[in-house]
Amino acid sequence: MSAEDSLTRAEELLARLERARAELERLSQANDAEKALDVLAELSELSKAIEEELQNAKRVAETDAES
Repeated sequence: MSAEDSLTRAEELLARLERARAELERLSQANDAEKALDVLAELSELSKAIEEELQNAKRVAETDAES
């Protein structure tokens, strides 16, 4: 996977994270704690996936720069 592919994937995940954040805000206003906990878990997973993609992009870019 190229650095560009990883960055594109990170951007897609970031868009999903923003949608989940907006959903969490809506749920907090609706006092739906159970669903809010599910969304928090999703936010956590998305954050980890974004971090992984960014780290991968960094590794690939560093490897390409050394070549």
